[in-house]
Amino acid sequence: MTLTVWDLCLRLLMASLAGGLIGLDRAKKHRAAGFRTHMIVCMGAALTMVLGTYLSVMISGEAWGLDATYYRTDVSRFGAQVINGIGFVGAGTILVTGRQQVKGMTTAAGLWASACMGIAIGAGFYTAALIGCSLIFITVAIFSKLETFILAHSRNMNLYVEFEHPDDLSDVLEQIKEQEVRIFDVEITKATKGTYPYAVVSMRLPRKKSHTVVMTAVAQVETVRVIEEI
Repeated sequence: MTLTVWDLCLRLLMASLAGGLIGLDRAKKHRAAGFRTHMIVCMGAALTMVLGTYLSVMISGEAWGLDATYYRTDVSRFGAQVINGIGFVGAGTILVTGRQQVKGMTTAAGLWASACMGIAIGAGFYTAALIGCSLIFITVAIFSKLETFILAHSRNMNLYVEFEHPDDLSDVLEQIKEQEVRIFDVEITKATKGTYPYAVVSMRLPRKKSHTVVMTAVAQVETVRVIEEI
């Protein structure tokens, strides 16, 4: 197999567009590793696979007149190194916030999937790349709304609450219990200089009880400064 300049341009351009499409959704949501990052990752993976194909052709003897019996290479090894290496990039997008939230998992997964998609494009497997790109885009752009809907109607709820004094936590918990909510975990963090004490309350709501109703009830406590569902 011989790679022409046009074929090379097609593969790299397609990788850039496919990666950019996945990253566009992350950029709109102001997430780390957005439009350009996904483009570079996908194109770099495609370039690595093209390089592997090129070296396979060169070493096989087609270009150098060597005996292919003694000179062999495994093209998939280059793709495997990309998959291993992208883990370091993805890990850099994952963080745990001060509110005990883990963010960046979807972005890291998107980068990994973009790298896999780039490998498929670099290998010339366009059908798999197009199907993969479509499914990844649907997952990150459309299913996120479905995920939000499911979480909003879930009976389990985690609430982040900041209050003025540690003693105010009892008022917050009492207000929650009045909503017939079952509390099964409370994680308290003491105040530091310039901050308020806060608690992460894990609870289970009764059927047909809205998350908004519970949050509104907690917000009525005068000493509550910040309330957020996590």
